[in-house]
Amino acid sequence: MTEPLDHEAADTAEELPVVAPRLRDLRRRAGLTLETAARRVGLSPAHLSRLETGRRQPSLPMLLSLARTYATTVSDLLGETAPERQPVFRGAEADPSEAGGWTYWPMGGPGRAMQALRVHVPPRDDQAGLVRVHPGEEWLYVLKGRLRLTLGETTQLLDPGDAAHFDSLTPHRLAAASGSGAELLFVHTLMQSGMAELCLGGTSRRGL
Repeated sequence: MTEPLDHEAADTAEELPVVAPRLRDLRRRAGLTLETAARRVGLSPAHLSRLETGRRQPSLPMLLSLARTYATTVSDLLGETAPERQPVFRGAEADPSEAGGWTYWPMGGPGRAMQALRVHVPPRDDQAGLVRVHPGEEWLYVLKGRLRLTLGETTQLLDPGDAAHFDSLTPHRLAAASGSGAELLFVHTLMQSGMAELCLGGTSRRGL
């Protein structure tokens, strides 16, 4: 594999000391091996290893490609300090949104490795038969009603107080199993899903 030249990057080696550990940390958080990440970025594993250990510095095009691969921003790769994030979310202040008959309230901040939502699953869902598969993990806790959770070939009925935690690469679908629908707390990891294959709202959702 031909590796891009980093002439201008070599001149900035002293300016980007934080990039190497950030690259390694983001790759590990994404659950990617060195070989898999390198293939997605278009580099050899040896070249990516040199970037992660600080022996080489990435050019701007390479930073853009790395940011896309790790579902983050160039600013994050460079270690730029983000504005202080709000740690507390008041339920009474959450604005509901609707998608495909599902209603959800954001219970966490954007841009984090996990996203938290309170969700109402409608009793009749035209998309209930859709099976989802995407990288990441999901955790849910039933607040009201009864939820039908299908994981692979197994279907479970969850009552209030029941929870589930599963790998999102397992084919799965959610549906209400009670006449009034179901309400749940839902947490998922972003990883490489691109937000396009999430089960919430039936159709593709972005920017949750």
